[in-house]
Amino acid sequence: MALPASFAVRLRAVVASAALVLGGLAAAAAGPAAALPDTGCRVDYTVNQWQGGFTAQVKVTNLGAAVNGWRLRWTFGGDQRVTNAWNAQVGQSGTTVTATNVSWNASLPTGGTADFGLQGTWTAAGPGPADFTLNDVPCNGTGSPSPSVTPTATPTATPIATPTVTPTVTPTATPTVTPTGGSGCAGAAVCSGFEDQAGVPAGDWQVVTPNCSGSGTAVIDTSVTHGGSRSLRINGGGGYCNHVFAGTTRDVSAIGPVVHARMWVRHTTALPAGHVSMITMADARDGGRDLRVGGQNGALQWNRESDDATLPEQSPAGVALSTPLPVGRWVCLRYEIDTTRQSIRTLVDDQEVAGLRVDGVPTQDVDSQWLRRTTAPRPTTLRLGWESYGGDQDTIWYDDVALSSSPLSC
Repeated sequence: MALPASFAVRLRAVVASAALVLGGLAAAAAGPAAALPDTGCRVDYTVNQWQGGFTAQVKVTNLGAAVNGWRLRWTFGGDQRVTNAWNAQVGQSGTTVTATNVSWNASLPTGGTADFGLQGTWTAAGPGPADFTLNDVPCNGTGSPSPSVTPTATPTATPIATPTVTPTVTPTATPTVTPTGGSGCAGAAVCSGFEDQAGVPAGDWQVVTPNCSGSGTAVIDTSVTHGGSRSLRINGGGGYCNHVFAGTTRDVSAIGPVVHARMWVRHTTALPAGHVSMITMADARDGGRDLRVGGQNGALQWNRESDDATLPEQSPAGVALSTPLPVGRWVCLRYEIDTTRQSIRTLVDDQEVAGLRVDGVPTQDVDSQWLRRTTAPRPTTLRLGWESYGGDQDTIWYDDVALSSSPLSC
């Protein structure tokens, strides 16, 4: 598999080359610095990249005459494709990307800035972009952007439309998971407090390292537990190949029609800005690719391995509809996956998370990406652990884990 990476690219008007940071190691691109006039524009392009996908935050600073309406263009150096954007209209033709202002950020006075974000995919390579221009003036310190572009300037590529459907979910949505009373899971396909485990997981739980292994480990812990005397501890390392999970050996392929999951989770480090996964389930209806529960931009998210769709979308509004995973205490995490239609519910400590809900009706900033796939998932595995696609680390405990065809309570 291709090496996942996290890097940042920063282009300045006074620098003729770009600096690329890949996996924390910096290397300057060939080309001397040029002492150019302080005109034109400057672009700060910060990207978080993992295998097959990326998000980027773009900040453009106008160093020339004031403009009312702006158009930023650049060229991707690989096969990146933009799939979503916020705070700008973004379209793509081949490797050329065009971003234009929205109504409220059209004005760029001298020294003024505009910020927007985007999300995309890549297959073979995802190097940093180049050849930025603002209103057709190169961002290399030679000349000023034309002030004649209007706020309604149309990009040459078709913009990726932002859904206008009014959200029907609020952060206080009533959970649809019905508690059965108590914290037990008798009769469930998976019902484990790890009390029959010691040392390295074995028997009903096996250590697996998808793709490759690194310094991460999975062990049975007797010092930090939720119930009983044991828990599963994941020591999640940072960097490439730190993929480690304990996967159940129980047959979960027949659970349904709704798959109900419950587990108690405790971790030590706040969810990072980068992309991480903690729970994975192979989807028989998606070529065995994983459904993943993890985090990005400091909040919980669902992620689909096959097309890198996220729930919620990684816009500021979407992330705000999710929630961080509390640190330093046990948290009851529950979710339900309907295998007959596109429907997911996720609860943290008995509160449904609005940004982690799929109900078949597109909700702005939440599930437009997710609903590109219309086939309902069919989970066939359950793995608890840690995948880091950058340098992020964490220590996570799991306890009182259950997977059932019936609703489960905390």
